[in-house]
Amino acid sequence: MADKVRFFNTMARKVQEFESIQADKVGLYTCGPTVYNFAHIGNFRAYTFEDILCRTLRLAGYEVKQVMNLTDVDDKTIRDSQKENLPLKEFTARYIKAFFEDLKKLRIHPAAVYPAATEHIPEMIALIQKLFDKGYAYIAEDKSIYFAIDKFPQYGKLANIDRENQRAGVRIKTDEYAKDSVADFALWKAWDDKDGDVVWDSPWGKGRPGWHIECSAMAMKYLGPTFDIHTGGIDNMFPHHEDEIAQSEGANEVKYVNYWLHCAHLMVNGEKMSKSLGNFFTLRDLEAQGRSGREIRYVLMGTHYRKKLNFTFDALDQAKEILRKFDDCFVRLAAASGDGSGDAEAVSAAGKAVENFKNAMFDDLNTAEASAAIFGLFHDANKLLANNSLTAAGATAVLDAFRTFDRVWACLDVDAALSADNTIPAEIEAMAAARVEARKNKNWAESDRLRDEIKNHGYSVEDVPGGGYRLKKL
Repeated sequence: MADKVRFFNTMARKVQEFESIQADKVGLYTCGPTVYNFAHIGNFRAYTFEDILCRTLRLAGYEVKQVMNLTDVDDKTIRDSQKENLPLKEFTARYIKAFFEDLKKLRIHPAAVYPAATEHIPEMIALIQKLFDKGYAYIAEDKSIYFAIDKFPQYGKLANIDRENQRAGVRIKTDEYAKDSVADFALWKAWDDKDGDVVWDSPWGKGRPGWHIECSAMAMKYLGPTFDIHTGGIDNMFPHHEDEIAQSEGANEVKYVNYWLHCAHLMVNGEKMSKSLGNFFTLRDLEAQGRSGREIRYVLMGTHYRKKLNFTFDALDQAKEILRKFDDCFVRLAAASGDGSGDAEAVSAAGKAVENFKNAMFDDLNTAEASAAIFGLFHDANKLLANNSLTAAGATAVLDAFRTFDRVWACLDVDAALSADNTIPAEIEAMAAARVEARKNKNWAESDRLRDEIKNHGYSVEDVPGGGYRLKKL
């Protein structure tokens, strides 16, 4: 039986204990990319949050079925494919491929299904027909089909919109619109010259689906009319998620989603990310600067998902150094051959750290408290190693705890650190031994020269109690 977990449900505006529809199983829909360009780090903040959510649910014992859509037909994909004079499918294929490459680099576990909008047009047409049958859909003068929000009294319940301020009779045909534009939204857009050859037949004439109907149709197909969790960035709450609720509940007459989770915006150096400010970055931009997916993931999960995340290059530098220190600790633990006096303490500390980590993650993904558990064990391990008090048994307990943490963190890389080539060349060992002799003879100038020479060869040397040394590859 799965462990109990709690989440902040946007619909309820409070933290609630999670109860799945099916015992120990979770149906999860996560808003995926609109594939008209490379995804940027703001997008990946949301995808990393969703990955942490999936991993935490699995750690709690749930079987998770995650569905992440690919929006491969909308205003932007059509506009930009035409700019490049490419067929829509050929244009979007480039960015779909890049998206999956980026997910892998950020260690984001693959979803069970990645439905593309263009492959689910029949499901969308069927859903629109249901809305006609229930009296929610109508054909306007422009031959497009709209959802009449005045027929759905609960409209606005997710975003907490004041119904009295809605402007009756106003229609929005574009996929994305401002928060004050509460109006009937397009379910099916009648074909016009701007769409070019992007067109499908329907009972109401040639056209294409609106963005909002795409997600409802695909979510229902793979997860049913009611499912457990729907996530996305806070900017998706209105209008996209609000419109999803209206059309889905209007058609099916049942609750659409039980728990809504939204993550906050990503900032860059304290400012909103934008191309005009020069702080707009894709994963490829950061890789070109020598940053790794491992470091970027560490930074993206550095703040609780409901708080704004300030992304900085200083944070990336710190992440690199922190992860290097973890690697070093893991290697030292694997080589532990002490007197065993600290083994019992290590086992106890590891067990307590895992318990604290799980309690934190199961409480609305409290990454700050979970991180405290990780670093607490890290400090305990280093203290025990410094005292030469661990045998392989104690060290293994600690390493296994870090492996548990990494089922969610996915960037500590215990076994990768242990399988790396940590062999120290004989000439470096000789220089380190010579430095020990120089220090015994109080020849500080020679000691410093040898330390610098070792560093020039790509290694650092640290003094340890008893007159020994420890070498590390930089």
